[in-house]
Amino acid sequence: MEPTTIKPNVPVIASPGEIDVRRRIKYEEELDHTFPNRIAELAHGEKFYSCIQCGTCSGTCPVSHYMDYTPRRIIAMVREGFRAEVLNSMTVWLCASCYACTCDCPRGIKITDVMYAIKREAIEQGVYPKRFPTPVLANAFFNQVMKDGRSSEGKLMMKVFLGTNPFKAFGNMMLGMKLFFTGRISMKSERIKDRKSLKALLAALDRQKEAK
Repeated sequence: MEPTTIKPNVPVIASPGEIDVRRRIKYEEELDHTFPNRIAELAHGEKFYSCIQCGTCSGTCPVSHYMDYTPRRIIAMVREGFRAEVLNSMTVWLCASCYACTCDCPRGIKITDVMYAIKREAIEQGVYPKRFPTPVLANAFFNQVMKDGRSSEGKLMMKVFLGTNPFKAFGNMMLGMKLFFTGRISMKSERIKDRKSLKALLAALDRQKEAK
């Protein structure tokens, strides 16, 4: 008889010879009831509790068939407190930000803003696919703007390649050289003059956030 391993309701790859048994339900005490309020705050007060679960967002989304949870299910899971499942989902990283769901929602819910809010929460908590381009780009862009006040596209592009797959840079070398010689991209760092004021402003925002 093969050994059976009882595991929590998290994605696990069973070792050879093991049977992967996972609990498929979640108890009320395991839900994070503060999660929907945090996401609503990050999404500029978006009231996704008015969602009627009609599925229009999932039907209009051009990439929903690649998602592990459709936009409709993500909204339902957020407002019920399924924090771990939402933050570990690939759905938000596959969102194309086309705003089709937001435009077609009969309740006027800005679903794309909710997706952005979930991304922010996932990045802050360090819960995201480490070499997936979207979070790597978001981190590199934020750090660069926070440091210099502007985004230097050439350096940003190299950081994304280094953070995802450095070998892909060789496949785009010819295109990069054409853009460089035509002045479309530059490796020069662009900075604002008063970076000290920018850092003071960002520090004030952090203090305001911690005070809440």
